[in-house]
Amino acid sequence: MTTKTGPQRYPGASRANWYQDDYPGDPMQVNVVVLHTTEGRTLPTYGGGSMAPNLTAVPDFAAKKLKWFQHFDIETSARALANKRGGVETNTLNVTQIELVGTCDPKSHKKWVAAGQEHIFWPDAPEWALRSVARFLAWMHEEHGVALAGPKSWPAYPTSYGTAGGQRLSFTEWADFRGVCGHMHVPENDHGDPGAIDFATLVKYAKAELDVDDEDNTPPKPPSTPKPPQGTHKPPHSTPKPPQSPPKPAVPAYPGRKYFKDGVVSENVLKLGKQLVKRGFGDHYKVGPSRTWGEADRLNVRDFQKSRPELRGDADGYPGPLTWRLLFS
Repeated sequence: MTTKTGPQRYPGASRANWYQDDYPGDPMQVNVVVLHTTEGRTLPTYGGGSMAPNLTAVPDFAAKKLKWFQHFDIETSARALANKRGGVETNTLNVTQIELVGTCDPKSHKKWVAAGQEHIFWPDAPEWALRSVARFLAWMHEEHGVALAGPKSWPAYPTSYGTAGGQRLSFTEWADFRGVCGHMHVPENDHGDPGAIDFATLVKYAKAELDVDDEDNTPPKPPSTPKPPQGTHKPPHSTPKPPQSPPKPAVPAYPGRKYFKDGVVSENVLKLGKQLVKRGFGDHYKVGPSRTWGEADRLNVRDFQKSRPELRGDADGYPGPLTWRLLFS
């Protein structure tokens, strides 16, 4: 049986519309996020949960933020994709599904604008909405290792419907895919959402949340100083170089959850314990940190998690990538 790993609830998400008790789903280990649009302006009923995703993001225009509703655990199969029996696995393989309330259809957008009905047209979403989605993708990257990458082609609706845009993945491509894609990319499905959402900006914002450089992490080269023409003399002293910003403190790479289980002996446990003491969260140690993970370590990590608003929703005492980064940064 597949074992879930990492936090299963997105911090701050409401469980007012929780469907997992009625539709238990299958446990899975997630490495893909699929983005949908609801093609409506309010939180859908999803047939009482029979067609629900893992989470829905509802715009709060007054506050300029998205309100998140969680319907299933992150690593429990949701029900918003077509999943034909005997075909390629979609709902139940490795996917967390996200519905974004709003539309990708220019016709719906035009109609709602004419009627004065507030909504998000996701191909032209406001910055605050894109940043909220990016924040979720950054959390999925930190806590579940979902790559901040995806297909290059995000055609506009209705070209994205069916296979007209050429963006839909084959069964083999789907089985090999890791990262973030749209409903429009999933095989055995014909829907074209989320259309021409600005995926490049979503990735850019998500990496900014994580303080991760884009592309190859190579800093840009400084502009070269032009050489003086032949026959001229160099100035007696060179132009002073502009001051460089100090390097950011190095955060050790997250070693993985396998080291933080009862009885595991590792240098990573000792490194974590020393950092907890350094940050003032070593109250549960009697003689100090050791190389063996135990209850004192868990309680100290839990105290640290409770001190950070980013972690309070999942203060279980077991360090994931986000806990690790915040503790050492």
